[in-house]
Amino acid sequence: MEFGFNIPTAGPLARPEAIKQFVERGEALGFTIFAIADHIIIPRKFRPVYPYTPTGETDSFASGAALEPLALMASLAMMTKKARLLTSVLVLPYREPVLTAKIFATIDVMSGGRVIAGCGAGWMEEEFKVVSAPPFAARGKVTDEYIEAFRAMWTSEEPSYSGEYVNISDIYFRPQPVQKPHPPIWIGGDSMAALRRTARLGDGWYPVGISPKHPLNTVPRFAVRAKKLRDMTEQAGRDPDSIEVSFWAVWYREDDPVTVDDGSRHILLGSSEQTAEDVAQMAEIGVKSMVFNFMRPSLSQSLEAMERFATEVMPVVRG
Repeated sequence: MEFGFNIPTAGPLARPEAIKQFVERGEALGFTIFAIADHIIIPRKFRPVYPYTPTGETDSFASGAALEPLALMASLAMMTKKARLLTSVLVLPYREPVLTAKIFATIDVMSGGRVIAGCGAGWMEEEFKVVSAPPFAARGKVTDEYIEAFRAMWTSEEPSYSGEYVNISDIYFRPQPVQKPHPPIWIGGDSMAALRRTARLGDGWYPVGISPKHPLNTVPRFAVRAKKLRDMTEQAGRDPDSIEVSFWAVWYREDDPVTVDDGSRHILLGSSEQTAEDVAQMAEIGVKSMVFNFMRPSLSQSLEAMERFATEVMPVVRG
């Protein structure tokens, strides 16, 4: 099992000196994935369609602050030595695909082959308009084409691709990424659309698990969804074992246990012993990596949460 955590992109911890301490201490403690969320511009007003609350409302973006993830990933490549760098996840329609593929490839070269392209279709229509992205209603099709175009560019020095939203021909794409055949493409999301995209196009599945429509807040619920993905992958003519299953425990904290609607304990909420038990059970059903949220009100509290996990959970799980 690999362990990672998300990097602050907004708020008081999104400062160079704090981020540097985060990643340096994280690598020293054995964390091997650093995840970077994506927003470019937060509109002052947007419809209440946030997918991770029952009402669709959130104050998570009230400040409007957001470090750009690919620029931050390039900085992390220079701050770190071993950890994989994951976009968590990049909203593909926001960025022109040829330039985006070249940026990913460049970071992969500069990091010695440590990039993971976490990809998603997005949810905030107002941000689509601000960044002049393709139509919001077409975001699924656009995302699929961009992924296919990335793969074409990352596996050929003279790629070609023809789609409705991207066409590539008569170009060189050099240098190629370090990783072969290409940097892993992880698909974010827990909806059926995300599962279909993973089954057809993904090298990994990376759900958050807090969507009210598709709660993955217990191990059995996650197991059912993971089994569905395996079935869909086989139906797509691919080997389910070729897809790395990861999980982003964005809600993680050390606290009293929480009970969900069916009376079960909410996964990854409780004592360190309970967290270790949850992680071990997730490993048994095929989860290869987990990303946690150690961000707390202050840098010292955040580092303490990271240290506690590394001391009390990781050794238990790894034996």
